[in-house]
Amino acid sequence: MSVSGLLMQTLFRNPLAGPDVLGLSSGASLMVALVLLVSQSFSSLLIASSPWAVALAASIGSSLVFLLVIIISNYIRDNTSLLIIGLMIAATTNSIVGVLQYVSRAEDLQAFMIWTMGSVGGTGWSEIIVLIVLTITGSSVALFFMKSLNGWLLGDNYAQSLGVNIKRSRFWIVTATSLMAGGVTAFCGPIAFVGLAVPHLIRLLIPTTNHKILIPAVMLGGAILLLFCDILAQLPGSTQLLPLNAVTSMIGAPVVIWMVIRNKKIRV
Repeated sequence: MSVSGLLMQTLFRNPLAGPDVLGLSSGASLMVALVLLVSQSFSSLLIASSPWAVALAASIGSSLVFLLVIIISNYIRDNTSLLIIGLMIAATTNSIVGVLQYVSRAEDLQAFMIWTMGSVGGTGWSEIIVLIVLTITGSSVALFFMKSLNGWLLGDNYAQSLGVNIKRSRFWIVTATSLMAGGVTAFCGPIAFVGLAVPHLIRLLIPTTNHKILIPAVMLGGAILLLFCDILAQLPGSTQLLPLNAVTSMIGAPVVIWMVIRNKKIRV
């Protein structure tokens, strides 16, 4: 999720871009809702027979939303308008999910609500293998396009002057982002603020814009932050478990607020 956030912030050259802000997590949630809320027997059979089913559904959902945002960005150059459109896309998908929840059975709804709270403790080895494949694939693509990502920081014209194939690099960056964000969202739920906050935290610790350094650092930083949040969610000394999304939001939201206040030159 943290690498996906870094790729989106670089591609849009917007510090507030992220999987949850631009609707990627909502798109993934919609597709997973279609899988989980159609029928309890059908979804149980589908998930049990193939761990790729949920991951594929979430990746398709996030990919469709991201491609829609990319298409709209070709016509709207204003970052504020683009973020508003991303939020409206997220609101639309969330409303559809709400309708599905309303017409679903209690058993299906309970499973979906637990999934939306976020958790890294419910993944088995089959899901972990899928996540490893998706993460390695997405990370490899991101590392391969490091030069393109560095060029994107200064705009399309500068990237082209460096020999970057704009359409090709954009396609693969979109693909890598969708695979990673969709896969994590599929098995761990729509974890909030990790993709948005971690790249900024890493830039504060390591003041560089070189993606050769940023990508591995963001990978490590995202893993450390999520592990820390998961430890807090376990409530040491208690049998109660907090929703992982609640913990990441409590940490991530103040970071974003502080980042915006600290850098008054940020344009949203």
